Amino acid sequence: MSRNKTLVLFGYDWDGIEFKKISPGWPQLHAGFDLFSFPSNARLAWFDMDRFTQLTAIRARVQGARAVVSNHEQFGALSAALLAEKMGWPGTSVNAVLACQHKLYAREVLQRILPEANIPFRRLEAAYDADIPEGLDYPTFVKPVKAAFSVLAKNVDSRQALYEHTRFSRQELWVIRHLVEPFEKIARKRLPQAGTAHSLMLEECIQGKQYCLDGYSFEGETRLLGVVDAIMYPGTEAFMRWDYPSLLPASEQLKAQAIADCFLQEIGFTHGMFNMEFVIDEHSGQIRVIEFNPRMAAQFSDLYARVDGLKLHEMTMMLAHGKDPADLPATEPTASCASSFVYRSFDPADRISMPTESAQSAFFSAFPDGLLMPFPKTGGQIQRDFKWLNSYRYGIIHLGGNGAENLRQRCEQASSLLGWPAPYSEHVSDLSGLGSDACEVWPDTIQTEKAAG
Repeated sequence: MSRNKTLVLFGYDWDGIEFKKISPGWPQLHAGFDLFSFPSNARLAWFDMDRFTQLTAIRARVQGARAVVSNHEQFGALSAALLAEKMGWPGTSVNAVLACQHKLYAREVLQRILPEANIPFRRLEAAYDADIPEGLDYPTFVKPVKAAFSVLAKNVDSRQALYEHTRFSRQELWVIRHLVEPFEKIARKRLPQAGTAHSLMLEECIQGKQYCLDGYSFEGETRLLGVVDAIMYPGTEAFMRWDYPSLLPASEQLKAQAIADCFLQEIGFTHGMFNMEFVIDEHSGQIRVIEFNPRMAAQFSDLYARVDGLKLHEMTMMLAHGKDPADLPATEPTASCASSFVYRSFDPADRISMPTESAQSAFFSAFPDGLLMPFPKTGGQIQRDFKWLNSYRYGIIHLGGNGAENLRQRCEQASSLLGWPAPYSEHVSDLSGLGSDACEVWPDTIQTEKAAG
């Protein structure tokens, strides 16, 4: 543990919970704003990453901070890298963060060094809200070149579908540009060969089971923490559960680690937490990389703590202060398996009831180890979610169990107490044909679903 202060940037939601737990041993200062709440997110209108870094550096000197951490994908990870560089602190290379977050450039790097692990791709040569070029192959998967929030990520099966998916209101275009521009300004100076991030890109549609590999680099060595299984709602690409430990064979996990290590070494990622999302192609059996994220998947920290006794948020603190996370002692595991259960509706007419105080009390009485995060939404927010995601997420719980069957039973009991259907396939309606939402979220100027990690 350290008595030196650590700057935590954009530390909300999962990070807010976990960093607060360790604050007695790791004194903290906080900076940044919450993209998902008003009026905090009004700062998006004038946010500039260079200016934010300069002001935060002054504060760090005045208040005695000695390190910086962030698991925030949109602004935090890059801001932390810039600040660490400016202050001479341990941190992830700025160019490595840029290379991960510029999804098109990351694909180009992967194509050069590991084409067998890549997914065929191309830039969509059309400005935001412009007409769609002729001659593209369908179906295709469209996503932003730069986004922590994959609301624009979707399988489309025709030129018309792609055209309709990329029609934006004036307000939506304003938000998109203001989310991307802080990154764009840094990338133009530091990674100009990547090209503009104000763009969408197309990828070949790949079918198969999805996973997330979590790890960290210390002194240039890539170390595996574990792999989490992504379980989707039937017929969609909407996350239903995140299960740990993975059912993926150890040999495949090692192959995934080798791919991650090769990519990270190529871009100069030698220090920091990371995660790699990937899929096992159901046709070829080949590991195909979805994307790299230059930060911890904060939603999974609790799962590792339950099963392995690993304290991922403390590990980020160790790295921030230049210490080896392997020296941090593990705690006693409390479960043999754990899941992050995602509650989601695919009917815009649904009005899901949030658990009452008595229902929440019953939940915590029955499951004192449980974590509950309800996401109440207005009718307007629900409609906006469906426009971008074809569904909306209204709650998450975390539980551990003594084996998969025990964990399932606990989830079903907990779900019953909350009045929600348990996130197992036989508890949900047939959703085939509804399309996919690929991932989570957007600020609540558009909608309010928050990203995993």
